[in-house]
Amino acid sequence: MLYKNATKSPKERARDLLARMSIEEKVGQLNQRLLGFSIYQRQGDDIQLTNDFQQEVQRFSGLGVLYGLYRADPWSDRDYETGLSGIHMKQAYNQVQRYVLSHSRLGIPMLLSSECPHGHQALDGYLLPVNLAMGAAWNPELIEKAYQVCGAQLRELGVDYALISMLDILRDPRWGRSEECYSEDPFLASALAKKTVEGCQQSGVAVVAKHFCAQGETTGGINASAARIGGRELREIHLPVMKACCDAGVQGVMAAYNEIDGVFCHANSVLLDDILRRELGFQGIVMADGHALDRLNSITGSPIASAALALKAGIGISLWDEVFPCLKEALYAGLVTQEEIDRAVLAVLELKFSRGLFEKPFLDESPLQVFDYNVFSESLELARQSPVLLKNQGILPLENPRSIAVIGPNAHNLYSQLGDYTPCQRPGQGVTVFQGLEERFGKDCVGFAQGCTVCDNGQEGFSQALELANKSDLIVLVLGGSSSRFAGAKFDTNGAAIVDGPIEMDCGEGVDVESLELPGAQTALAKKIFAIGKPVVTVIIAGRPYAINDIYQQSSALLYAFYPGPMGGKAIGEILAGDRSPSGRLPVSLPKSAESLPCYYNYKSSYQPKSPALFPFGYGMSYTQFSIESPIFPSPISVAALLSGAKAQVRFTLINRGNYAAYAVPQLFIHDRQASTVRRIKELKGFQKVFLKPGQHISCTISVGRQELSLWDQNMKFVLEPGFFDLFLEEGGALLAQGELEVLAK
Repeated sequence: MLYKNATKSPKERARDLLARMSIEEKVGQLNQRLLGFSIYQRQGDDIQLTNDFQQEVQRFSGLGVLYGLYRADPWSDRDYETGLSGIHMKQAYNQVQRYVLSHSRLGIPMLLSSECPHGHQALDGYLLPVNLAMGAAWNPELIEKAYQVCGAQLRELGVDYALISMLDILRDPRWGRSEECYSEDPFLASALAKKTVEGCQQSGVAVVAKHFCAQGETTGGINASAARIGGRELREIHLPVMKACCDAGVQGVMAAYNEIDGVFCHANSVLLDDILRRELGFQGIVMADGHALDRLNSITGSPIASAALALKAGIGISLWDEVFPCLKEALYAGLVTQEEIDRAVLAVLELKFSRGLFEKPFLDESPLQVFDYNVFSESLELARQSPVLLKNQGILPLENPRSIAVIGPNAHNLYSQLGDYTPCQRPGQGVTVFQGLEERFGKDCVGFAQGCTVCDNGQEGFSQALELANKSDLIVLVLGGSSSRFAGAKFDTNGAAIVDGPIEMDCGEGVDVESLELPGAQTALAKKIFAIGKPVVTVIIAGRPYAINDIYQQSSALLYAFYPGPMGGKAIGEILAGDRSPSGRLPVSLPKSAESLPCYYNYKSSYQPKSPALFPFGYGMSYTQFSIESPIFPSPISVAALLSGAKAQVRFTLINRGNYAAYAVPQLFIHDRQASTVRRIKELKGFQKVFLKPGQHISCTISVGRQELSLWDQNMKFVLEPGFFDLFLEEGGALLAQGELEVLAK
């Protein structure tokens, strides 16, 4: 049989195998119905596969894709007692794969998909800061290295598909999944997403980029709600990051729950076929989101019709739904063709052959590599580079304080640093802010009082916090939010949190909010702390932008850290102590209130926002001062030259004029002054992250070309128009130099 001949190409082998398959076997390859964490029971070293799993394999004479075998969190109800860790992970994988192969008439192995939104969501998974934090780091190369580590861990465990959030652009901070976005800006998000794909896939694991498309637009910040936008907004804001992933060779895409202008993404052939495949050149598999295909029944009235609609639109693999099993019935009803089913199955089979699963379906059961954070330091380095200093009245860095009161609900709560989609942690794993300061300044110098919880309004802990504050010289007040599922959250069928009562979770999937004020009793606690009259360094640890004007006004210093990951407390301790100069820059604007939304920086020049942001996109302070010398803005350049690949270059010398070694983040923004469509007031089109020692001078160049200067015209064509562009060279929110670029018609 040709498909068993390893010397043949994956495509040849897949076509031969496809011709031998029954319709039931074909449909089985397109279904990813099982929750992998539910297909086994473990007691000690004994692992037993469930009847549900066995029946599913027997139903389709095999298994196409298995989701989440290693997932361990409150939704999965898996921990170190009941879940898979260490050698049990490889043993369970082999046991599952062996059962699939022995019950597949043609010996077709399964693919394994696993969540990796900011590191592997598994026991002992290597975790990173959340996407908003990585966006704040403004360091694509570091993100690439971090995902190489994640990819190496996933590959060792036999994971074929890493499901990674990277496509959503944050346009409304009330949305609970804000933390999963790299930025409100498409240029920054695209640069980081591209390196995410490259880093993980270089390690041998295919990436499923999610979610496609415009899920971050939302209606009123509500999860999975309509993106009420037109084609131009879609192309200018939400499609660039997908294009960057396609340019990086991403092998998978997950469709988004939302609808765009009345069409569900899972049923949108224009989006999934015309744009994604034909225009952007995507050649991989489109995966459905969890139970998303079931939602199509609301417009079709039938799971059989929904199956046909989704397949025709471009969905290739399902996720947990009851729709794709109906593809056989859809075929017999004439709603889909055999060719349409075969095309989807062929893509799955070809991937299995290309990954070598037919030759090596099992894992070597040698001990797992330990991904220690001190050895693989990328997570810690991202935590060091992501906190954003918003205010400093000369109090930072701290110099030999005699006594520090560390107060607040996020001061000593590891799970509040980790974000959503987080596995349970071993005791003693990670470093909180209190532990980081204690490690840096000594136990005799640092005391802790929680004061209150994240979301509860109770003030029982105020007295202890105030007592500690009164007897200390300095207060570090650690406030913010939490996406932790480890405090009694309830869950929907797709794993999203359900908020139907008190819950210590104010962010994360399913946790959307009306107000952007700090939750619970935190504001009341802060007022009492400020009233003492002692210096207060406020640290916000959060998964979304909060409205913190009062906190900002009364703090002696203010540091904003989007969930910084397991080593976040160590990184924050180093920054406060001056061992590291803060280098984070805001990847999203901080609004003054929910009433001032929308608050993104790149609004259209046709209107003025309700009020300026409290802190704009790109803002961030340092312990040193940067300046530039000899800025040279580009000479006029023709449309023809740009179309042929020429670049317009902004050159300058960047100087560290202070006493601290530090990173600078020079950013180039443009404004198109002469255009056929309404342009945005300012658009990021280039940046660098540059490390400078005190007094050091570094020559820098930021280039823009055809891609950065083109626009979608009135006919929705991506064209380069002649005219003048304003150029703004900024660093940390400060304007360093301003010039212009003329693009000549000839």
